[in-house]
Amino acid sequence: MRYPASEKLEIIRLVEQSHLPVKRTLAKLGIPKTTFYRWYDRYQAFGEDGLEDRRPHPDIVWNRVPDDVRQEIVDFALDEPELSHRELAFRFTDTRKYFVPLSKTGAERCSS
Repeated sequence: MRYPASEKLEIIRLVEQSHLPVKRTLAKLGIPKTTFYRWYDRYQAFGEDGLEDRRPHPDIVWNRVPDDVRQEIVDFALDEPELSHRELAFRFTDTRKYFVPLSKTGAERCSS
């Protein structure tokens, strides 16, 4: 379950002010210890802003081929139409010194 920043802050304050041990207070609230301490660490480091949900970064893809290299691959493939996707990947890596793990699907995506 996702909690808004305001509820996270309220839970942190509740735990801080509770006369019960942290573990017991969290058990009564139904909040896992690891979750609470993750919130608490972010709260101590960044204040209330640290409790806001962080947006995932779908724009950052670890294996994405940069656009300029992608265009080079497409141009290379157009210059060498007789090569298979595997041969293109090997030849591109050998000549350009840039490793591109190019699958058949990746080659089809590059050319579209």
